[in-house]
Amino acid sequence: MTAIDPSYRQPFYRNLSNAFRETLRPPSQRTSRKKRKVASTTGLSSQSWIIGIVIALNVIGLAMILSAGSVVATYEGQGTWFYFKRQGIWFLLGLVAMVLVSKIDYRRVGNQVRAILVVTFVLLVLVHVPGFGVHANGATRWVSLMGINFQPSELLKLAILIYTAKLLSDRQSELSELRTFNPPVIIFVAAACLVMGQPDLGTIIIVGALMIIVMFLGGLPILRLSGLVAAGAALTLAVSMGAAYRRARITGFLNADSDPLNTGYQTFQSLVGIASGGWMGVGPGASRAKWGFLPYAHTDFIYTVIAEEMGFIGAVTVLVLFMGLAIFGISAALKCNDKFGQLLAAGISIWFLLQAFINIGTVIGVLPVTGVPLPFVSYGGTSLLVGMAAVGILLNIDRQARS
Repeated sequence: MTAIDPSYRQPFYRNLSNAFRETLRPPSQRTSRKKRKVASTTGLSSQSWIIGIVIALNVIGLAMILSAGSVVATYEGQGTWFYFKRQGIWFLLGLVAMVLVSKIDYRRVGNQVRAILVVTFVLLVLVHVPGFGVHANGATRWVSLMGINFQPSELLKLAILIYTAKLLSDRQSELSELRTFNPPVIIFVAAACLVMGQPDLGTIIIVGALMIIVMFLGGLPILRLSGLVAAGAALTLAVSMGAAYRRARITGFLNADSDPLNTGYQTFQSLVGIASGGWMGVGPGASRAKWGFLPYAHTDFIYTVIAEEMGFIGAVTVLVLFMGLAIFGISAALKCNDKFGQLLAAGISIWFLLQAFINIGTVIGVLPVTGVPLPFVSYGGTSLLVGMAAVGILLNIDRQARS
């Protein structure tokens, strides 16, 4: 048996169990060519599964946006199909972005990470510039470019992932040095200051968590990462308690039953909607929660509408789809033979799953309200477009690994 290249075993694997480490061996070491050929002819490829899952989530999202969004559009004086049409256009643009990005070598994307970061930070700054920033729902999180509203904080998630993965892959021999640890932390702090001015604590939590996870997978010292986690948790708590509306959200989370008409209103109405769905749901378009009882039913709380109209079966199906997407995405990471591809594929996969868990956790009342959308499902053009582009990167990594 051919010896495994020592450079292939990197700190990414030292943090995992021996059994899991075995699955991370080069493709030539894991499975014979004959077995790989049999596997490829007896089932769908991982790329097909990833594409199928993403399209399924989008279709479910469009159906729920048509249901819940039609009510919101009617209240706003828009046509019944207003939000459905807009999300449908973003979905088509997302498909184009996914296909185009999937044909670009992910290494070229990594080489352009500085340009991606510069564009991201310019957009984050423009959010705070009068005439560019767009205020809606009590926050200024969008920038208007040629009449199109774009949310830069969504692009920040992908930009930080690419940057951190690229930095760690380029400095594998310097993981214990501060020159490897400090740059992503400094960039994150700078971005967090801009995002907090919007304000958008939910995005900061997700970006920070993804950065730390990629650092962990990349092999940075656990002790240093532990200190970063502790500092991040302390700052998050301080920021959460520093604003009255965030304190109200935490109070509503801890004591939802004590004030169901005020601080615990969203959580209470969400749980009522979910309970109404039962096992099989009340049927397509028959949700009651969307009729003014549940705020943001077509965006942050769309999972409630899914659970009410499609029941427990539909709600679990969506959760399984996200878990499947993460599994096939991490499979692409395991098959990849270079550190950058491994970290980027793993980071993107964990991003979708983590954000889905945070959104669903908020909806079912096990987490405070954060304003985090459900990937590919909630209404929102920027989130969908960036997410589909990230899927394109994932597909390219998988294709490169297979070839």
